[in-house]
Amino acid sequence: MTILPVPGVQLATVESGIRYTHRLDLTLFAFDNTATTAAVFTRNQFVAAPVTIARKHLQAAIPRYLLINAGNANAGTGEAGLLAASQCCQKLADVFGCDTQHVLPFSTGVIGEQLPVDRIEKAIPKLKEQLSESVEAWHHAARGIMTTDTKPKLLSQTVQIDGNTVTFTGIAKGAGMICPNMATMLSFVATDAKIATPTLQSILARVTEKTFNRITIDGDTSTNDACVVVASGKNGAGIENNEAHLAQFEQALYDMMLSLAHLIVRDGEGATKFVSVVVDGGESDKTCLDVAYTIAHSPLVKTALYACDPNWGRILAAVGRAPIAALDVNKVSIWLNDICLIQNGQPHPDYTESKGQGALSPSDIDIKISLGRGEHSATIWTTDLS
Repeated sequence: MTILPVPGVQLATVESGIRYTHRLDLTLFAFDNTATTAAVFTRNQFVAAPVTIARKHLQAAIPRYLLINAGNANAGTGEAGLLAASQCCQKLADVFGCDTQHVLPFSTGVIGEQLPVDRIEKAIPKLKEQLSESVEAWHHAARGIMTTDTKPKLLSQTVQIDGNTVTFTGIAKGAGMICPNMATMLSFVATDAKIATPTLQSILARVTEKTFNRITIDGDTSTNDACVVVASGKNGAGIENNEAHLAQFEQALYDMMLSLAHLIVRDGEGATKFVSVVVDGGESDKTCLDVAYTIAHSPLVKTALYACDPNWGRILAAVGRAPIAALDVNKVSIWLNDICLIQNGQPHPDYTESKGQGALSPSDIDIKISLGRGEHSATIWTTDLS
């Protein structure tokens, strides 16, 4: 994967010793006030301090800086945590000569410990010195936001819009506590497109629902989740007020965010398999998602996937206990990859246990459920449980 710089977006990452020594753990994004920013946050009601401050600042001013620390979530820290997040924003504002509301703070790491503000404040001048649009800066940022991740998650892509090459580059982190209701996940995507904030926010909300909000590793929604998209406006592509160009932009952002979401699933804590759960034949998207998540969150299904145990009764039982009304079991069909297990509520006549075990051997597995009660479908992505 070739990583591309995004014109108008600078980054820097340094070691500040928040939790560990000799580890990149503090990242800064910087852009001018012509850029537009959209963000979505966790729906966990036990929200972390930086999320509270970021939401407040996002409503009050045009963001110019994103300050992200790893190693400490600053969650479950009460009023002291809110003060700590605000102090970090104020220090950055003092160094860069801007209003504190132009800074959005983000944190990831251990919950329940107070943020070491002094270490972050000491490192902020170093961030200013190292700001760069370089590819190397993106690589450092991808590593700087990691916690339990085993590898950095960094992608770039381009799309032709209105005769111009529009660039997207994004990073993400997450491996555990992943079940977004926006996961612990953070993602930051930058593009050089020019697009108004309300339009960008609407697009991000739609795209998030079908990407980061369709992955689950352990069923736990974090206190700190956030996904941010920054559009620097340095590209001359005519996007606003053109439905076709907006559709191209949205598709490109979807492709980027789905790929980042898949990288999170593949790096799931203890995961050995990447599992797609596809449910169709529902009367609504919600019906399909309810069935898919019931399967994905079943410890018995997940451990069977890990053991390559073709105990399809666990999948069948999960479908049967999904919170949907009036399930007609005689219309339900189930597949593992291309092997049909159940056809219209009955074991498929050609199914054998050896076929089922063979279907579970690959590292990528598709579970498909057909409900036979409508035209809607939905897909989520999950892991096994080792």
